[in-house]
Amino acid sequence: MKEWGDIMSVLNVDSTSNNLSVSSKDEKCIHCGKDINIHKDLYIELNKNHAEKSGKLCQDCYRKIHKNTYSVNKPYIKIKRILDFILSLFAIIVLSPIYVVIAVLIRKEDGGPVLYKHTRIGKNGKKFGVYKFRSMTTKYKTFDEFYQTLSDEQKKEWNENYKLSNDPRVTKIGNFLRKTSLDELPQIFNILKGEMSIIGPRPIINEELEKYKENKNKFLSVLPGLTGYWAANGRSDTTYEQRMEMELYYVDHISFLLDVKIFFRTIICVLKKEGAK
Repeated sequence: MKEWGDIMSVLNVDSTSNNLSVSSKDEKCIHCGKDINIHKDLYIELNKNHAEKSGKLCQDCYRKIHKNTYSVNKPYIKIKRILDFILSLFAIIVLSPIYVVIAVLIRKEDGGPVLYKHTRIGKNGKKFGVYKFRSMTTKYKTFDEFYQTLSDEQKKEWNENYKLSNDPRVTKIGNFLRKTSLDELPQIFNILKGEMSIIGPRPIINEELEKYKENKNKFLSVLPGLTGYWAANGRSDTTYEQRMEMELYYVDHISFLLDVKIFFRTIICVLKKEGAK
């Protein structure tokens, strides 16, 4: 049994022997650095969903992270999902003419596909495909092919922010869609499916998640959003470190009132084209 093998490896037990020998060397918690009692904290090592793969967590840190991950304003979270479903269904019906117009314009420009789907990390680390109206050329078959065409300065910008302020792949209609944030509209279908919320931290890729370090579980404790605290407060005009602080602030203070403020702030930002690139 795999579970028994995991226990044996943690306890330093020879599975072929009748002797049970437990390592006397305490290990350090990867979060706070305190000693971990092997007997006391064994279950933490085996719980791979909450413990970091590179080591163990002591009980205090485990409970703290566990609480941050699964106790985020639970009553409101349930109400929030109901609102997301009703509003996203209504929005799809009302905005259907706009969907059709945008689709025609994209197809007319270069004949390529209308939608773009990219894998992102969702709640509790679950991967899902984020829908967008395609705003880039189909010239490059892979990202690596495009990356090799960038200058050293552009590569540095990408490595730091995971986006370019002036991305040469963006088409003419794509540039308009991005500045008006209309390229994000297909994500309403992600909201309807329960993969996203109207308000929440923006969905990220795995490389970005690593930047959150010990706050990864906290960040992943809520559904990613169509818009959010960061998206409504600077967006592309902020550094990635500032973005992380804003996203984590939202997780700590999630509430109906905050969501309402973010919603209307987003509308103002879109109309003023603040931070959109």
